[in-house]
Amino acid sequence: MPGLGTLLNIVAVLVGGTVGTLLGDRLPARVRDVVTDGLGLVTLVIGGLNAAAVVNEDLVDELGRGVPLLVVLGSVVAGGVLGAAFRLEARLEGLGALLQRRFAGRNDAPESRRRFIEGYVTASLVFCVGPLTVLGSLEDGMGRGIELLALKSVLDGFAALAFAASLGWGVVASAITVFAVQGSLTVVGMAAGEVLSEAQVSALTATGGILLLGVGFRLLRIRPIPVGDLLPALVVAPLLTALLATFLNS
Repeated sequence: MPGLGTLLNIVAVLVGGTVGTLLGDRLPARVRDVVTDGLGLVTLVIGGLNAAAVVNEDLVDELGRGVPLLVVLGSVVAGGVLGAAFRLEARLEGLGALLQRRFAGRNDAPESRRRFIEGYVTASLVFCVGPLTVLGSLEDGMGRGIELLALKSVLDGFAALAFAASLGWGVVASAITVFAVQGSLTVVGMAAGEVLSEAQVSALTATGGILLLGVGFRLLRIRPIPVGDLLPALVVAPLLTALLATFLNS
């Protein structure tokens, strides 16, 4: 049944986030900060491993040496321009603030509001940026199974638990973003059938890795990179790869 993988993912985020929030309220702030730092370091590692797909053999064979890095660079720049023009980061934060008011009320302390929004935005980016999100949702829609989303659900469940222990209920609210993003991609998969080549997948993976590095920097409080504004790069990367492959091989 198309959509089953996304449903499983949403349940994992809800359960992991709820358990983490209930646990986190019993932990001192120092412990929650250490958890956030640990998640930031792990996110950097995952981002670096994904970014290494820029030297994937399929991508290099398709475009030639040196070109894949330019594809990733062009995707990030073009995606950043588009995202900034549409103010995606601000819209994502605004949605987080709206959910906070809906679930927690307007009278919460500013620190509680900030923590909710930070948890929502950070978790939404982590759960929805990456090849498993795109490929798993497309495969689910194409009827090729939910194995990728099942794997992602396990990972996201534990990540939600860890994030929520530090950032609270905003992580639970990110299940709404997971539903919107993965649900939309599942519908695309139902309509489009076979979509991405191996080279396009590698370009998408590498670009997603760059964005995850940005999330890691945010978690470690090194620099508040507006990763939300860079999200269109995930769409630009496979399109640019296909365009260059057609031009270079014609």
